[in-house]
Amino acid sequence: MPDTAFTGPAQHIAALRDEMAKRGLDAFILPRYDAHQGEYVAPHDRRLAFVTGFTGSAGVAIVTQDIVAVFVDGRYSVQLGNECSGPLFSHHHLFDDPPEDWLGKTAGQGWRVGYDPMHVPPAWFDRFKAACDPIEAALIAQSDNPVDAVWPDQPAPPAAQITEFPLQFAGKSCAEKCNDLVAHLKQAEADFIVDTQPDNIAWFLNVRGGDVDFNPMPHSFLLVSKNGDITWFVNAEKLRDFDRSSLPENVEILAQRALLPTLGKRITAGHKVLIDPDFSPVAVRQVVEGAGASVLSECSNLTLTKAHKNPTEIEGLRACHIQDGVAWTEFSAWLAQEVPDRAAAGNPLTEREAEDKILEFRKARPGFLSESFNSISAAAGNAAMCHYAATPDRYALILPENPYLLDSGGQYDTGTTDATRSFSFGQRPEGYDRAYTAVFKAFYALATLRFPQGTQGHHIDAICRRPLWDLGLDYDHGTGHGIGHRLSVHEHPQRIGKPVSPVDLAPGMVLSIEPGYYKADHYGIRIENLFDIVLEDDGFMSFRNMTFAPIQTDMLIMDALTVGERVWLETYHKKVAYELSPYLSDQAKTWLLSKSNVA
Repeated sequence: MPDTAFTGPAQHIAALRDEMAKRGLDAFILPRYDAHQGEYVAPHDRRLAFVTGFTGSAGVAIVTQDIVAVFVDGRYSVQLGNECSGPLFSHHHLFDDPPEDWLGKTAGQGWRVGYDPMHVPPAWFDRFKAACDPIEAALIAQSDNPVDAVWPDQPAPPAAQITEFPLQFAGKSCAEKCNDLVAHLKQAEADFIVDTQPDNIAWFLNVRGGDVDFNPMPHSFLLVSKNGDITWFVNAEKLRDFDRSSLPENVEILAQRALLPTLGKRITAGHKVLIDPDFSPVAVRQVVEGAGASVLSECSNLTLTKAHKNPTEIEGLRACHIQDGVAWTEFSAWLAQEVPDRAAAGNPLTEREAEDKILEFRKARPGFLSESFNSISAAAGNAAMCHYAATPDRYALILPENPYLLDSGGQYDTGTTDATRSFSFGQRPEGYDRAYTAVFKAFYALATLRFPQGTQGHHIDAICRRPLWDLGLDYDHGTGHGIGHRLSVHEHPQRIGKPVSPVDLAPGMVLSIEPGYYKADHYGIRIENLFDIVLEDDGFMSFRNMTFAPIQTDMLIMDALTVGERVWLETYHKKVAYELSPYLSDQAKTWLLSKSNVA
């Protein structure tokens, strides 16, 4: 490793380019992904941030000797401009100007384009190859990542201890889940399934870990045969305190690094292997194909099965949402008093202090373990950045004249929470009430929707957006995402958004509904609750609310609400008061009754 002093992206990019030149590479594809293709990565795997300075949770860069092209979705466009400014970078939309298209137009004839096969999924690889083939550019797999070669103080790989997730919370044993998976393998006429998604594996084995902040799951890989043999690839240091007798006897444990060599030995010509094309390393497919076996590409069966929560999981999620709702209500009452009082005293509240306070209220609730993501505590224009994060040296003041947004969640013994609320303290910017009312109407439209079986997320996205579209407004993020059961706060495959999502919404799935509106440099608005899908007597489905946190009504233009919207809001707040009052402080209870249309 070079001993050059590293002071920022310019030096990191220069060092990477030198390393690329040594390897004969004209370009290098640098996703934010690690070997598990997840949204959150450990410090060891934050290569995109090390090279470019971009710290968002989704993105990819293509580094050439002339430019660093960075691709992000609409959530991060403002953040990208702030973190990757200057002539070193070009900025692109991840979907409107895909990286493979850019590479196909930019690469020269015969270019050598490097990639880490553990960090690029098969679907990505195929798109990049299709773009490179016409110009005879070659994709060159790197057995070791060139970023690691120029990162002198790279953190060590994570090694958090693994714990058992008890059956009383899981609701289904690993043996039962294995039987279901084996049945799917036989139906698909497959010999093996390889799964590299930590949340799937943690759910399947009924274990939890802590290799990545906010995500209570270990990094590991999984191989299951049609005979029910389970091989768990996980590093031994994570199992020091783990009772292995909690696992079925047919679970073999090997080191994580043994995945590819083991696949090379056990998979032979004629085998058929299920691999997720979007959430697995292309290295796995390459080993399988190299052995002469066939790849069956499909969304992992564990992903699909995990998404349908069993009754015990639903019960646990509903229980932890009561506790989370108490924290939200205590926070809302505290915030309503603290913002004007602190401003009048000449000591305004900061975004960081508010973020710390919601965590303090959560810590007081039974079963709370940790945050489920880095809270988005954002005042005024900062709230227009969908994934903004205040830092110790960069934060704004929460003033009475500035609206405030908090997107925050928790991990509890029995589940995961995620909610967003927008707050106002008196004077508001022009147009804010109009937009806030439209966001509430959008939220209501989807929260009260009944829909037939076979409905997919993109079928109903426009129903939510309609009240905003009527005003010429929109938001550049999804309308709803799945959520895990004490697992990832963003869970596949169910989602609601504009892009096609070929997954039927089904009973037992849990999703967010979170429309918003963002005016750059001025304010951001979002209302988010979690819902589980239930089957009604007539065969239609509907959303059942899980989140119990008050929705501020001061900013609503009441004359613009329908009778149905007003009744829903009043009924919702009565339910909030009913569920939470036994646990609230007197101050929070008084505030809730006076401010939330409950009296």
